Amino acid sequence: MRSPKALVLRDALPRGGSALVRQLVLAGVCAGYGVGAAFGWGSPELAVIMGDFGLSVAAVIAAVSCLLYARTAKCRFRPAWLLFALSSGMAAAGNAVWGWYEAVLGREVPSPSVADVFFLCFAPPAIVGLLVLAKRPVSKAGWVCLGLDAWLIGGSLLTLSWSLALAHTARAQGESVAPAALALAYPLLDIVLVSMVLALHFRRSSANRSAVNTAIAGLALTVLCDALFTSPLLRESYRSGQLLDAGWFAGSLLLAYAPWGARRMSESTRPPGGPRHPGRPITSSLSALTPYLAAAVCTLGILYNVIEGRRVDRVVVLTGCTVVLALVVRQGIMLLDNIALTHELAQKENHFRSLVQGSSDVIMIAAPSGVLRYVSPAAAGVYGRDAEELVGSELASLIHPEDLGRVVHELRRFLAAAPSEEPTTRMECRFRSGSGEWLNVESTVSRHQGGLIFNSRDVTERVRLQAQLQHNAEHDPLTDLPNRALFTKRVRGALTGRRSGDEGTAVLFIDLDGFKGVNDRLGHQAGDELLIQAARRLAESVRAGDTAARLGGDEFAALIVGDGSRDRAARQSQVHEIADRLRLMLSQPYRIDGTEVRVAASIGVAFAEPGISPTDLMRNADLAMYRAKAGGKDRVELYAPQMQAEVVRRTELAARLRSALHEGEFALLHQPVVSLTSGRIAAVSAQARWRSTQGILFTPAEFLRVSDEGDRTAELGRRLLEEAVGQAAERGGIGHRTPVSVRLSARLLLDRSLPLGSIEALLTRHGLPSGALVIELADSDPRISFDELEQRLTALRRMGVRIALDGFGSGYAAINALRRLPVDVLKLDRGLVEGVVESARLHKITSGLLRIAGDLGMQSVADGVDVPEQVQALRAMGCTHGQGMAFSGPLDEYRLRRALVRGEFPMPDSMAMPVLTGGVPPARNGSNSETRVPPT
Repeated sequence: MRSPKALVLRDALPRGGSALVRQLVLAGVCAGYGVGAAFGWGSPELAVIMGDFGLSVAAVIAAVSCLLYARTAKCRFRPAWLLFALSSGMAAAGNAVWGWYEAVLGREVPSPSVADVFFLCFAPPAIVGLLVLAKRPVSKAGWVCLGLDAWLIGGSLLTLSWSLALAHTARAQGESVAPAALALAYPLLDIVLVSMVLALHFRRSSANRSAVNTAIAGLALTVLCDALFTSPLLRESYRSGQLLDAGWFAGSLLLAYAPWGARRMSESTRPPGGPRHPGRPITSSLSALTPYLAAAVCTLGILYNVIEGRRVDRVVVLTGCTVVLALVVRQGIMLLDNIALTHELAQKENHFRSLVQGSSDVIMIAAPSGVLRYVSPAAAGVYGRDAEELVGSELASLIHPEDLGRVVHELRRFLAAAPSEEPTTRMECRFRSGSGEWLNVESTVSRHQGGLIFNSRDVTERVRLQAQLQHNAEHDPLTDLPNRALFTKRVRGALTGRRSGDEGTAVLFIDLDGFKGVNDRLGHQAGDELLIQAARRLAESVRAGDTAARLGGDEFAALIVGDGSRDRAARQSQVHEIADRLRLMLSQPYRIDGTEVRVAASIGVAFAEPGISPTDLMRNADLAMYRAKAGGKDRVELYAPQMQAEVVRRTELAARLRSALHEGEFALLHQPVVSLTSGRIAAVSAQARWRSTQGILFTPAEFLRVSDEGDRTAELGRRLLEEAVGQAAERGGIGHRTPVSVRLSARLLLDRSLPLGSIEALLTRHGLPSGALVIELADSDPRISFDELEQRLTALRRMGVRIALDGFGSGYAAINALRRLPVDVLKLDRGLVEGVVESARLHKITSGLLRIAGDLGMQSVADGVDVPEQVQALRAMGCTHGQGMAFSGPLDEYRLRRALVRGEFPMPDSMAMPVLTGGVPPARNGSNSETRVPPT
């Protein structure tokens, strides 16, 4: 691949080559004309034509070229080039008239003639054009000096020219005024033009300098030929087509070439993006010597007259006096200007010195050898060292050894780079202070006369703040352990570093069981203190090379780095022992505000595998931790691939559940709620069953768990409520006015998607009477506000909806809910009913809860009554109602209506054996998640 510099050179060569071709063509044309003029063009007639009309054509070319360039958008000095076009046009017209007399009419050109008028009009536009191109002075004194410089040059040339030739010309033409004036007009205008050319040569604008230089060269060549033509020696012997015409011809073509060829040449030769180099010092020196050189020329003119023994002409005396006077005035102006500049320079120097000395940054100048030559006084305040102490010392001796190599490398790279491409550079290192401490110093480095300037500042506090911010971004603010981001970073490092193939690396996910109860009982401040103590125990239990982290809430993690062992079984056993030790350590009692608090720890362990990503490894540990919690908590579980398969199954089940809600795959069944005293059906409990399109029957425990994870409980609850109310209204229309109970969660009751008015509108739309709907409130989420829930339930009771507290006796907030919420019915949890006959302890607990319900004037419903013995025991305890397999399982609409027609079920006193419904035997281990479903 070619480098960018090579591409630039390749692209620049054609442009530079075409510019060279143009210059060669121009030189060839001028040389051809010069050769023809030197040899007389072969015939007098052709010499006259080429000498007159050839010059006219060249001037026309120059006029057209300047005019076209002035009309371009890139032309910056349009008036100057328009004036040059006008000047060339005058020259073309003068040569054409001259040729008309000589070539067409065949006679001598009269003097004066129309050609003289055009020739005299050549100089003024060129002079004004040069003034336009000049760099304008910035002050009045500059304008005065510009005028004086022009007069110094013009007066000196006039003195010398008058002494050599003009005085003789004036005396020769003195008898006739018009010829004398015409003879003097040409040289005087040329002198003015030459004066402007010389005076403005050092004051020209920097814009398009190559084109301006070429234009000045063309005008200077024309003026030189005019001066030779006006001299007495050549004027008497001049004939058209001679060698002098070659100078005029070349001057016109140079002016024509100036705006186009010279401009393109300068663009092609300038480095792309490179800087414009300043002018050489010799330019300013010649500019300063211009007045003195002019005075010297004037003196030579006077000395010529003295040496020749001539009487000094009054014109020479007057001109010389004015030149001397102009020189004196100019020197006075320059002296005053220099005094003002010196004063201003002293003020600026004092100003910058005060800035340097008062700056909080330390400015140091180092020689190429690395020795400090200057140090600003700020070093005392920043480094704690006097500037005089630092001057003369080696810069390398002040930089921290660990940073020295990097600093030297950066400085070498900076010095090797081009100054135009990289004028400064920045670097940061540690610098030794006067007290011996290392300060973080940031320096801006620039070049200075072969050495370097360091503008340095103390950034120690900023570096400390950045380190603190970095620490805060990667650590938990409560426990100061690494957070999830830093833990993931270290896991990635363990998997991709030199131990990337070590399968002994393991990740532990730790969850504190029972932490939420600590927060609820003792408050969040006590919970924070428990987390701090747990984090301290975890950090002290892991090895030095391992990492303990807090991922959020009561979840912690640990990275156990592999030891390179190839015995996988031994390594797993070792990590399992470490995890079990952590479990025991975290399960020890915590002392918080004088109270002993206990929590357990469930730990999941996952080992690294070849090619596994940090995300997958952490996910595996998370799955193992949830398996440990599901398996009874306070245990260690190793990750197994089937855990991921179970997650996939549950994910697929959740996806199928979403479609099942829209495909109508849910069937609504009802289980009778029977009075334990009379056996009559007092209500029916609505229950949902899911029979998928694949023919799989999912129990409520399965799809409700998936629906909670998939956030489909709300939609399922709304559909269940609407369908249950609709079917109850249909049964009421045929005479079965049995209330229906629907189980809803507290979160759904407070969900905005089920507003209060929607339940009222549902009851009104179906014409369900007051008391026909019972809402079974599931165990409330601890994050649910009891105040909001109480308001919502109170509003529902005003609408005639009865409230039942479902699962009473199992939830942690059951007593609190009974105390605060407006409840009509207590529904005992299945766990209290299953062992009420066998367990005397459970019999007492259930009996006590039923007495509470009786004292509060509430109805009681026992869920999961599966055998007659439970019916007798519960009735003896005072339970009013029950539902379960002892009476009937969940029924479809057809079987439910048959049961309602019968109206009651026989009680245990009158039956020799349990009454079965539909021939289904009762199950001792009855569970709502395992209830058999009759055919629908």
